[in-house]
Amino acid sequence: MEVQLTADQKAFVRQAIESGRLGREEDAVKEALSLWEERERRRLEMLASVDRAEASLARGEGRRITAPEEVKQLADDIRQRGLARLAAEQNPH
Repeated sequence: MEVQLTADQKAFVRQAIESGRLGREEDAVKEALSLWEERERRRLEMLASVDRAEASLARGEGRRITAPEEVKQLADDIRQRGLARLAAEQNPH
């Protein structure tokens, strides 16, 4: 496979090689593909999460948020659950 880079992309790769960040041009392509694969994986996970949320709402499992106080309460609940999860991960015993 042959790939044509723009002048700016070529300069970017050359700079990375000269600085020691990359060993050769192929490393730049491999890293770019790796990052692209990870981004696509996260995108697919997000789409699956949206699908699960939509299915949950269709089953009537959602909750309607209409007032600013309800938004604040939901944000506080999420924050507390996140802090509890972090604490559990840091202290697994």
